[in-house]
Amino acid sequence: MGGGLATTFELLSRTENEAAVPVLVAALDHASPAIQEGALVALLNRRPAAGGREILDRMSQLKPEWKAIVQRHEGRLTGALRDAILGSDAQRCAAACGVAVSFREYDLIPTLLGSLAGAGRPAADLAAKTVLEIVDALYDDLAAARTPGQRRDPQQTRRYAVSSLEEWVQRFSQHKRREVVEAFLLLVGRDNATLKQILQSPHHPACLVMLDTLAKSPQRGVIRLLLSFLEDLRAPAAVLSVLARRSDAKFVHYLLRKVGREPSAVVAGNLKRIESLAWLAGAARLLDQLDDADQHAAVRLLMASGVPRQRALATVEHLLSCGKPGGRREAARALAEFHGSEANALAMRALRDPDPQVQANVVPQLRGRGMPGTLAVLLDLAESPYDAVRRAAREALAEFSFKRYLATFDMLDDEVRQSTGLLVKRIDPHTVPLLRNELRSPLRTRRLRGLAVARAIEAVGALESVVIQLLEDEDHMVRVEAAAALGLADSLASRVALERALADPCEAVREAAQRSLS
Repeated sequence: MGGGLATTFELLSRTENEAAVPVLVAALDHASPAIQEGALVALLNRRPAAGGREILDRMSQLKPEWKAIVQRHEGRLTGALRDAILGSDAQRCAAACGVAVSFREYDLIPTLLGSLAGAGRPAADLAAKTVLEIVDALYDDLAAARTPGQRRDPQQTRRYAVSSLEEWVQRFSQHKRREVVEAFLLLVGRDNATLKQILQSPHHPACLVMLDTLAKSPQRGVIRLLLSFLEDLRAPAAVLSVLARRSDAKFVHYLLRKVGREPSAVVAGNLKRIESLAWLAGAARLLDQLDDADQHAAVRLLMASGVPRQRALATVEHLLSCGKPGGRREAARALAEFHGSEANALAMRALRDPDPQVQANVVPQLRGRGMPGTLAVLLDLAESPYDAVRRAAREALAEFSFKRYLATFDMLDDEVRQSTGLLVKRIDPHTVPLLRNELRSPLRTRRLRGLAVARAIEAVGALESVVIQLLEDEDHMVRVEAAAALGLADSLASRVALERALADPCEAVREAAQRSLS
């Protein structure tokens, strides 16, 4: 734009002569885009509201780039918008409300609220609707990261808006606008004094509407506020009741994300106060739509709640049968809190799940259920092809450890030595390595006991090389036991070693070798 033209527009924007307005308005229709934009900026910079009114009247016709210019001149239309909202022209008022929302004119929230005082005015309904829309826009700004150069601090704007909304929520009996209550709930935290006072006063004019809004509003901010009471050590019973009654899918999704993989102690304490969950009535359909993490959280929430166990078991059963891996795993783990034939049958069904972790989660419960044949089942599971299942089964049979068996070996009779030892060998994967250490011990008594154990648990074949070495032991009794043990190892290496032992200087060793060979 040329210097002279720029100077002209600057003069027209600063002069108090109202005749400048028609000149600038006419320039908006000029053929030159530069003159159009110059006129628009000049109108925005004029202090009297007349220029703003002209722009407002043309808002629906403005080019997108002109709207961007208006957006950059933040607050310049506020006066014109305020006059239109409070004026008697319904069409201009509607246009002003739309612009206020589009351009996020948060300073107009008190004006919009003030226009509710005349409840009979046609604009009152529109004002109430606009309050909620503009507060919703503010909530989005609060959730977004603040951009560099942003002049308005969203948090400061929130405090300003909350102060106005508090006043009009308290005056609910005068306007009876649900939108005002919902807008208030969008912005406040659970510690807000006005919110607490109303929730604790059943006879307050806004109390029932506030609880109903908490129960029905799909707004993220309202759901966030409602769920935040789960972290309140003194959560109002009325709010927990609302939380229990909500069954919409959006709320359930946010609730499950709130609970997560493990609810905190405070959240779990409040969940325990909830004895029913409305969404469980259609749980099968809703649960099937959840992802892995949410199905897992659904089980955690259910088990932390005060919902009757039989009702909870039905949900656990459904997830065990139809859930995603995360849901089935947590459902299998939750079975530990249920007893009786129905839970026992579910546990046995879980052992056939294609997911090894589901099987592993139910294995530790088996022995405590008192079902016949449990030991045999656990022994089979101890040899599962899946590592997680094997570990779980062996932990469930922890008393069958080689160290414990070795410590009591000398006190057992031969029959128990063999039957228990064979179980230990199947269950404890450390049996053979630990027994090998015994056979290599510098203590004669440990080597002798190790050979006796190897024979009792039929492990001579697995330890053949070590036993053959003991045929050269300095102690003749060790050599005798080694020769006797090798009679159980039907291999060429054992026969060759026994044939060499026939030349042992000790007659007892030679006799033992001969018996083993024959």
